[in-house]
Amino acid sequence: MFTTVLIANRGEIACRAIKTCKRLGITSVAVYSDVDRNARHVKEADIAIALGGDKASESYLRSDKILAAAKQSGAQAIWPGYGFLSESVAFSTACEEQGIVFVGPTAQQIAEFGLKHRARELAAEAGVPMTP
Repeated sequence: MFTTVLIANRGEIACRAIKTCKRLGITSVAVYSDVDRNARHVKEADIAIALGGDKASESYLRSDKILAAAKQSGAQAIWPGYGFLSESVAFSTACEEQGIVFVGPTAQQIAEFGLKHRARELAAEAGVPMTP
């Protein structure tokens, strides 16, 4: 079990993850852009770390900043939320390389399921009922 999880998302999604962390006794870490400094997820988290920038491309999509925030906070895991980094092979790999657990599919799984024909093959191999 982790003691600290960084939530690499914002808004209602982040608030739900923070609530779950609290219920499980896990320290939650929120990250935020300059625009979101007063957002609810920032206020509800146990720890909040500024990423800077006004745009997602300057903050929430910057894996280097997210990983630095994880190291700064002592987070053992990062939950990428939905969108943003959750489908990034590079981010999942970078987490693994830095010894931080990516809460989600492995980089290999992200890559394989990102290719529709390969995802279909994997589903068939697993016995998932499929339409012709």
